[in-house]
Amino acid sequence: MHVDKTKCVGCGNCVAVCPMGAIYIGDDSLAEVNQEECVECQACYKGMSTENLPQQPTRFLRNLLAFFKLRFQPDPDICPSGAITRDELLWPRKVRRVFSDPQMPHESTGIGGRGTMEVKTNDVTGRIREGEGGLTVEFGRPGVGVYFRDVDKVCQALANTSVEFQLENPVTALMSDVKTGQLQTDILNEKVLSCILEFKIDIEKISEILKVIEDEVRQLDTVVALGLAIRCDSKGDDAVRSQLEELGFDAWRAKVNMGLGRPTNPTPAREEAIL
Repeated sequence: MHVDKTKCVGCGNCVAVCPMGAIYIGDDSLAEVNQEECVECQACYKGMSTENLPQQPTRFLRNLLAFFKLRFQPDPDICPSGAITRDELLWPRKVRRVFSDPQMPHESTGIGGRGTMEVKTNDVTGRIREGEGGLTVEFGRPGVGVYFRDVDKVCQALANTSVEFQLENPVTALMSDVKTGQLQTDILNEKVLSCILEFKIDIEKISEILKVIEDEVRQLDTVVALGLAIRCDSKGDDAVRSQLEELGFDAWRAKVNMGLGRPTNPTPAREEAIL
């Protein structure tokens, strides 16, 4: 994204719209975009209406009113001159948009947002079996973001354990080598609003995996949130909440899927019944 200074009138409305604080008013009293901090989410472009007022008369009027201690201030959701412009994004910068613009689908999964439904559809996919856990590591938040070089450190550390990275995940799709967890080197300096790493673990090794994540996260300059999906037993009980609480985690059930969907990945028992 960039601001066309031949159109900008310096109203500053776009400054508050940017979720990353990447837009600011420069020394020339016009808006500018910090390209390093911009994650190409297009919130400024899509979230503001445009009036297309001419720049020079509008700036003259603003300056004239300012002389008399008055202000011409358009509504806060309007760019009065249509100065916000989106660029044609090339690789690797275009990776910023697919992880930051919720309306942009990922090429690897065809899913919008951050490109994954996580393990929320496990009632029909059956990816996570009994005794297994589906872990998600969410990096970044609005106002903070995350560089892929930080995601890369956690991926490589986890690859040295027994985790199984989920293939239907956009972060996994960016790995040059799934066995080592190493991300493609050309994207490491790209910053995104947030991204989610998914992998499967043996539930008995949850303490080991969480320790690895904790050690790596302490060295990162971002925000990280963890999610864990498991299959409950026939009584609706799980086998890990007490373990998580003993480890010092405040764990609660965020979502329960009732298994009402039609399975797409049959379990071994179901496959035998079909045969």
